[in-house]
Amino acid sequence: MSHQLAYYRVSTADQSIEAQRSAMGGPFDQEFIDEGVSGGVMAANRPGFAAMLDKVRKGDTVHVYAVDRLGRDALDVQSTVRRLIDSGVMVDVHGIGPIGRGVGELILAVLAQVAEMERRRIAERTEAGRNAARASLKATGKTHRGKESLGRPFAADAQIVAAWRNENIASIRATASHFGISPATVKRYCKPEK
Repeated sequence: MSHQLAYYRVSTADQSIEAQRSAMGGPFDQEFIDEGVSGGVMAANRPGFAAMLDKVRKGDTVHVYAVDRLGRDALDVQSTVRRLIDSGVMVDVHGIGPIGRGVGELILAVLAQVAEMERRRIAERTEAGRNAARASLKATGKTHRGKESLGRPFAADAQIVAAWRNENIASIRATASHFGISPATVKRYCKPEK
């Protein structure tokens, strides 16, 4: 007896798989989910996808919303789909349809290359943004988006926290409570000089 399996993946924890689930319809016998997992992570190394690989059997169909949900590494996507096809499993990509040998594999290869190019573009845009932020921070004291640092905003001024702790001979917990910051932040701010 064949089964209909669905695989969903979103890259960040604030994204939801519900749009993919709604678009693909169903019903599915089983659903496998990877939330907060980058498409750059090899498919077999993702918990949800690995669980699906353990369950899928000859004659089953794996439904996925888009090729980039399988991954953003073209070689990994192609080898993953080929592995499934070689095992007698049909891969159905929403909007494209079933991927089979020959033309289906060719279409998949092109789409996987597009997904990989997009991953590279995202990395390039991210790096360009960081470089612009660094240059602006150096020139004006603020990033190109008006922030005072590249990372998270500082919870408090480290020198003031360290000075207050030393003057009051305060514990880490008392210092954290006084400034409304975490004990870990106090420890980081009050590291002894090497």
